[in-house]
Amino acid sequence: MSGELHSAKQPVSAVLAGPYGHPFHPIVVTVPIGAWVSSLVFDVASHLVGDPSVLTAGSVWLIAIGVIGAVVAAMFGLLDLFAIPPGTRAFRIGLIHMSLNLGVTVAYAVNFVWRRGDYGRAEAVAAGPLTLSVVSVCLLGAAGYLGGKLAFRYGVRVAAETIQAEGFTVAGAPGR
Repeated sequence: MSGELHSAKQPVSAVLAGPYGHPFHPIVVTVPIGAWVSSLVFDVASHLVGDPSVLTAGSVWLIAIGVIGAVVAAMFGLLDLFAIPPGTRAFRIGLIHMSLNLGVTVAYAVNFVWRRGDYGRAEAVAAGPLTLSVVSVCLLGAAGYLGGKLAFRYGVRVAAETIQAEGFTVAGAPGR
């Protein structure tokens, strides 16, 4: 394994970023992804029910939870980015991944502020905030695709193949 590839698999700090082969960033990103996708479901559902106030209020809370979760995930992600050697294709993709996610986080923070004035009203989510949520979830999907490419194509913060092979060894098999 080349030195650059080896360094991209090792944590900058195992205590802060997660141990070798088990980074914290992919665990924590489930919070904003789940919260924001759920908020979009609530937004759409607010147009389908008689009293949308619970759904619109829930959506605002989910957006706030997602923004907080995204800030935490970004801290872990930044530590993982520091492990990638600058100038590499993986580093460039990491920068794009980070930029898209920061843009989505800002969009949802704006969306939260935008909705505060309507909080508690018995109306469906307005077209503007709903459109911003749809666009944000689409960008979140693109950022997630790039994050998956970093992990599954380039092996950033993933255990080396020799270590992964341990999981496919049959116990008690001849020659093993």
